[in-house]
Amino acid sequence: MTSNHQPHGNDTDPASNRPMSVSEIEESYAEYADRMHRFEWLDRLFIGRYRQAQFGDVDGKVLDVACGIGTNFRYLPETVELVGIDISPEMLANAEKRLTKLGMEGTLREMNAQGLEFPDNSFDTVISALSTCTFPDPIAALREMNRICKPDGTIHLVEHGRSDVGPIARFQDWRADAHYAQSGCRWTQEPREVVESAGLSVKETTTGLFGVITTFEITPDRGVEQ
Repeated sequence: MTSNHQPHGNDTDPASNRPMSVSEIEESYAEYADRMHRFEWLDRLFIGRYRQAQFGDVDGKVLDVACGIGTNFRYLPETVELVGIDISPEMLANAEKRLTKLGMEGTLREMNAQGLEFPDNSFDTVISALSTCTFPDPIAALREMNRICKPDGTIHLVEHGRSDVGPIARFQDWRADAHYAQSGCRWTQEPREVVESAGLSVKETTTGLFGVITTFEITPDRGVEQ
């Protein structure tokens, strides 16, 4: 993913301290939304099994937060009532094509994950993949997911972060700022720290792919500050 935007702050500031604005993310996504499908074979090879494990048995009314081009859709049961949101209209246009190709029913809406335009307790299940690394305020987005999920529902996340394998982690560290400048993605972000900071109640969490991928099953908590 490429972008002409330069990160905020000075050159010695960590990328994680310089999130792009929502408008910058929108513009960056518009540049590459039509090309993302070229890399889906890589996603299916390395991350597909984690998406399948997290999303393959969800049910009821399901919200896919930051759905992008609809990569998660193929892993969902046909019986779900799907709603997908994304900040990028270009991403959503491609997600609409994905629904048609899969023969799935679904509603897609342009929306900021940090301020979801749904009432409390609107969804049985909330899912999201590889998203908190790009949200300017991931804690706010996670708390919004918590708010709109029913108390007896679940939140399922597939996230990525810094590897626990030395050579891979060092490569990520070396490329972190360049990767951030291109995509607004904080790929050395620690997803467990973000979820903990949001105050969410984790029911189950696993790691895989050399510690790069972390999955979460979260129980909504009405005590979390909104």
